[in-house]
Amino acid sequence: MVQNGYFLRLIWIALVAVVLALLLHSFLYHHFPDVLQSNFSDDSRNRSANAEPRIVQARGSLAEDEQSTIELFENSRDSVVFITTRQRVMDAWTRNIFSVPSGTGSGFIWDDEGHVITNFHVIRGASEATVRVTDGNDYKASLVGASPAHDIAVLRIHMRFQRPAPVPIGTSNDLKVGQKVFAIGNPFGLDWTLTTGIVSALDRSLPGGDGRSIDNLIQTDAAINPGNSGGPLLDSAGRLIGINTAIYSPSGVSAGIGFAVPVDTVNRVVPQIISRGKYIRPAMGITVDSKLNKRLADHLKITGVIILSISPGSAADEAGLEGATVTPEGNIMANDVIVAIDGKLVDSVDKLYSRIDNYKVGDTVKLTVRRYGMQGEEIEVPVTLQSGE
Repeated sequence: MVQNGYFLRLIWIALVAVVLALLLHSFLYHHFPDVLQSNFSDDSRNRSANAEPRIVQARGSLAEDEQSTIELFENSRDSVVFITTRQRVMDAWTRNIFSVPSGTGSGFIWDDEGHVITNFHVIRGASEATVRVTDGNDYKASLVGASPAHDIAVLRIHMRFQRPAPVPIGTSNDLKVGQKVFAIGNPFGLDWTLTTGIVSALDRSLPGGDGRSIDNLIQTDAAINPGNSGGPLLDSAGRLIGINTAIYSPSGVSAGIGFAVPVDTVNRVVPQIISRGKYIRPAMGITVDSKLNKRLADHLKITGVIILSISPGSAADEAGLEGATVTPEGNIMANDVIVAIDGKLVDSVDKLYSRIDNYKVGDTVKLTVRRYGMQGEEIEVPVTLQSGE
């Protein structure tokens, strides 16, 4: 028992000593910090009276590709704009309507009349949009029109003086994988940001705003993040080759896979939106159905688009195309199946729309048609495209 009491006293003494040591350290730390400083502390003996800034090493001239990138950005920067949107919401209790920020995006000057091009999804659901140019001035924008199927919208601002120059227009049908590209935009609200990359792939597809796919997209590894949408994708000559529209990323930020609407599509769609307020697709006057076409094609073991019916007096009717026949038992018998347009294969309804969308109303296309009333022989039928309205 005596021995146990001795050990208990030792334990208590040790605990008291630790507590006193901690209290002493805390006291010194707050009232006499210099006492606890190590040899690393500020010591006048370590100072040198002759300390001077280091001599700057001469850099020399910028590399040629650096200089060309700088010139491209400086020449293109003023044509790019920063777009902010707001939408009207209603207070559930007071029933008052007020405006709240909706989102941000990018755009670019299209012409000398103040038209600004951006993505449709940038302004979707917005009640108002403000366009900021590089001089810091903000302008209220009006909506001219849009084509959700191409994710393109046209705004207009009214600038009296010093209008920015429009972006020079290039082409996209001659792009090659590996070409350098440059994206200018406002990612995460960081205005007028330049990123660079290459054309990673061509002829990509993504779901569009009207349920159809947007085809012929340019894939790039140039960093495209939220806020870049609607900004220009440029080639090394500073020409517009696409509108940055989307990214593929599990996290929602750039993962090296971005997409742009090709400029050939933009240059076909935008003039119609400016003149008519909307884009009118070229058409042939035929009825097709994506889901039914897939089922029939699988059942009949054929590849192509089955024409279900033809509108009387339409371009297809005048060309002599034939729609499917419905038997008394309710079965659908294919007559004409479109397998190609101007030599380019058509294997789905979406691909048919995409192929036709590369033309204008009034253009004549050559359809390759498999006619099952003639033992499945393939024939070529010229069709002059009509308005899709």
